[in-house]
Amino acid sequence: MQQASPPLVETADVAAVNAKASRSLYADRPRIHPKRARGNFRRIKWIVMALTLGVYYGVPWLRWDRGPYLPDQAVLIDIPNRRFFFFFIEIWPQEFYFVAGLLILAALCLFLMTSIAGRVWCGYTCPQTVWTDLMIAVERWVEGDRAKRIQLDRAPMNADKLRKRITKHAAWLLIAMLTGGAWVFYFGDAPTLAIDLVSGTAPYVAYTTVAILTASTYLLGGLAREQVCTYMCPWPRIQGAMIDDQSLMVSYRAWRGDPRGHHRKGDSWDDRGDCIDCKQCVVVCPMGIDIRDGAQLECINCALCIDACNEVMAKIERPANLIAYDSFQGLEAAGHGDARPRLVRPRTIIYAALIGLVSVAMLAALLLRSDFDMSIQRDRNPLFVRLSDGSIRNGYTVHVLNKTYGETRFSLVVQGLPGATLSILGQAGAGIHLVPDDLTRIRAFITVPAAVAKSAARQNGTALPIKIAAERADGSLAVRSATTFRLPEEK
Repeated sequence: MQQASPPLVETADVAAVNAKASRSLYADRPRIHPKRARGNFRRIKWIVMALTLGVYYGVPWLRWDRGPYLPDQAVLIDIPNRRFFFFFIEIWPQEFYFVAGLLILAALCLFLMTSIAGRVWCGYTCPQTVWTDLMIAVERWVEGDRAKRIQLDRAPMNADKLRKRITKHAAWLLIAMLTGGAWVFYFGDAPTLAIDLVSGTAPYVAYTTVAILTASTYLLGGLAREQVCTYMCPWPRIQGAMIDDQSLMVSYRAWRGDPRGHHRKGDSWDDRGDCIDCKQCVVVCPMGIDIRDGAQLECINCALCIDACNEVMAKIERPANLIAYDSFQGLEAAGHGDARPRLVRPRTIIYAALIGLVSVAMLAALLLRSDFDMSIQRDRNPLFVRLSDGSIRNGYTVHVLNKTYGETRFSLVVQGLPGATLSILGQAGAGIHLVPDDLTRIRAFITVPAAVAKSAARQNGTALPIKIAAERADGSLAVRSATTFRLPEEK
C-alpha cells in the first residue's frame, strides 16, 4: 500500500530564510546633515578654506615679467611649447625630473604629516574636503542649519522647497563651473582665455575640460560628499602604515567620559563620566560617525567634534577636551603619568631625513643646471659622403636650447678631430644665433681632409669619438655634446 506523502508545510525557519533571501543587499545612503560647529578648529578650517581657494582661483592671474618674447603669467603650463613656468623657474620636457621630485617631496610630506597628526591633511586641505565644506556652507545658507534641512527633506514638494532646491543646486553648479574654469586658466593666458570662453571663441578642448570638471566637482563635492572619502579615496586604507601609538588622532577619552548618561543641573559627578550623551559630536560630523566608537576609517580628523564637545563642556562647567587630539599611548595611560606624544622618533626622523635629502638634491640640480642644452643626431643614411677632392663629410642635426631670456650668439667648433672644419647649411661660417627661451635646430656638416681621414682610420678605426662645442665670443665654453665621426675603411 502506497504511503501518502506528508503535506508541504513551510515552517517559521524556512519562511525567515526565504524572506531574508528576497531582501535586497543594497542599503540606501543615509543623508548626513552636519550641524554648524563653532570653535577654534572650525575657525582654522574657514581660514584654510579661504587660503586654499584663494590660491587656486587667484594664481593664474598673477603676472611675472620674463621679457618681451615670453608669457608674463606667473604659473603657466605651456603645452604647445612643451614647458612649465613657475615664477622665476622654467621647466622643459627633458627636466621633468623636477616634477617627479616635487611629487616625491609631496608624498613624503604627507607621510610625515600623517605620522604626526593622522589624517590632518584630509580634514583641512584635501580638495575634496575644501569643496565639500564650501558646498555645505552654501546649503546651510540657502536651506538653514541641520534641523531646518532635515525638516525640508521630510516636507512634501511645494513652491518654497522647489525654490530652495533650485537655488542650492544652481549655486553648486556655479561653484563647480568656476572650479573648472580656474583650472583651464593654468594652461593659457588667463585674461585672454577668459574673454575667449565668454565670447565662444576658446578652443574646443577648453570647453570640454570645463564641462568635465564642472560635472565632477558638482557630483563629488555637492552630491557624493563623504562617500568619496569612505569608498573612493585609497588614503584611509594606506594611512594605517604611517601611524603608530605616538600619532595624534581625534579621540574620545573614554577613561574620562564613561560611564555616560544624561545630566541635570545639581547632580553629582562622582559616580559617572563627563559625557552626557548629548550627541553633539555626532551631529556636527561631516562623515556622520560617532567618534566615541573609537578609531574609524571614515574619520578625517577635522576636529569639529572637539569644538562641539568643548562648547557643551563649557555649558555644564566641566573641563574641556573630553574629545581631543590624542595618541593611542595617551588613551591607554588614561590620564595617569606623562603621556605626551614624542614627535621625534624613528619614523618621523626617517621621513624628515628623506624630505631633506630630496629637497637638497632638487635644489642642487636647479642651481647647477646649465643655461644651454645641446643634443646632436648624426646622419645614419648615408654614414659619410666622399667629396670630389677625397675629403670625408658627415652630416648632423644639432638642437641647441637657450634657457635664458636674452638673445645669444655662439660659434660651433669641433673638438677631438684635428683638421676638421664645421659648416652650417645655408650660411657662411659656424656662427649660430639663439632666440630667447627657445630651441634652435641647425643642419651642420663636418669635413675632414682626405689625408687626415686616412690616417685617422688606420689608427683609430672608422668611428671616431668627437665633441661639438658652442663657444661664446670670448672663447668661453657654453655647452658641448659628444657624438661620432664615421670614416670609410682604409685598406
